[in-house]
Amino acid sequence: MRLFLVRHGRTAWSVSGQHTGRTDIPLLEEGRADAKALGERLHRPPWSGLAGAEVRTSPLVRAAQTCELAGFGDRAARWDALMEFHYGAYEGLTPAQIAEARPGWFIWRDGVPEGESLAQVSERADEVVAWARSAERDAVVFAHGHILRAIGARWLGEPVAFASRIRLAPASLSVLGWAYGAPALEVWNDTAHLEPGA
Repeated sequence: MRLFLVRHGRTAWSVSGQHTGRTDIPLLEEGRADAKALGERLHRPPWSGLAGAEVRTSPLVRAAQTCELAGFGDRAARWDALMEFHYGAYEGLTPAQIAEARPGWFIWRDGVPEGESLAQVSERADEVVAWARSAERDAVVFAHGHILRAIGARWLGEPVAFASRIRLAPASLSVLGWAYGAPALEVWNDTAHLEPGA
């Protein structure tokens, strides 16, 4: 089995670099177009719509819209475990704004005040990994940059802080699978479907 990770398309805050945790903002028109392009790719060979795959999405509108526009909305169950990192007091701020008040701050080491701890993010990521591995079928999740990076880290058996080393672009596709019997990254941060003429 494989776990397909889809990051939602562009929003106003993903473009501006603001931390978007639980703020429920929709996709930009560009983000909607990117979600459709991603869906077209997933419905062509070699994946051909991933028939038989179990699909889940974050309930936040930007992920749910991406799932719907990609053509998986009728198959998807909404799941709170896929919600983005709760950024607490840093919600809506850019890294530069946070650094003004807290020089040297690094989310994957320092966490956020009044929000979710790194241990809590890791627990949610582990829940998703366990679900994906619980049956002999592919799984597809539509979610957000930081939680998907945490899932990638935990799939590999790495501490959640490893997520700092595996970035994800909006509307990217990643595939977690196996190599020599061990968890592996098959595809990571692939945005070929967004290239002109794709």
